[in-house]
Amino acid sequence: MWSPDRTSRRAALLGLLAVAGCGLTPVYGPNGAGQRLFGKVRPRDPQTYQDFAFNRRLAERLGGEGTDLDLDYRINVGVVPQAITPDEVTTRYSLNGTADFALTDRAGRVVVQGRVSNFTSYSTTGTTIATLAAEGDARTRLAEMLADQVVTRLLAASAQLPE
Repeated sequence: MWSPDRTSRRAALLGLLAVAGCGLTPVYGPNGAGQRLFGKVRPRDPQTYQDFAFNRRLAERLGGEGTDLDLDYRINVGVVPQAITPDEVTTRYSLNGTADFALTDRAGRVVVQGRVSNFTSYSTTGTTIATLAAEGDARTRLAEMLADQVVTRLLAASAQLPE
C-alpha cells in the first residue's frame, strides 16, 4: 500500500544522502567555512544609527568582535518617493541602499570586497511621530538586510581565508 508519509521520508533520506555524498558541509557546522570567520571579524566603528544596526547584525551572525580581520564598509541610502496623491502629498517612501565593503587581514591585504544592495519602504500616512518611527524602523531593516548580504558574501568567500 502506498503512503505519502513513507514516500516523503524516503525522498528526504535520499536528499540527505545526496548532499552528504557530494562533500557539502554546513557553513556553521564543525569544519564549516563559517568557523574561519566566527569571532574573528572587527567591523569599523559605527558613525550613524544605521551603522549600529549593521554592526549589531554582523555580531549576531559572525559572533563577537575579533582582531584577525577588519571589515570596512560604507552604507549609502537614497530616499525615493513612491506613492503620491493627486494633491501631491507623498504617502510612501522607498529606501534604496548599498553597502560597499572590504575585508582585510592584519597585513592590510584585501581578502574580500564587494557591493550589496537592497531596498525597503515605509508609509507616511500616520502622525509625524508615527512617520518618524516608521522611517527609523525601515532604516534599521535596510541595514540588517545589507549586513545579512555582506555576511553571505563573506561566508561564500571564506575558503580563501587563512586558517
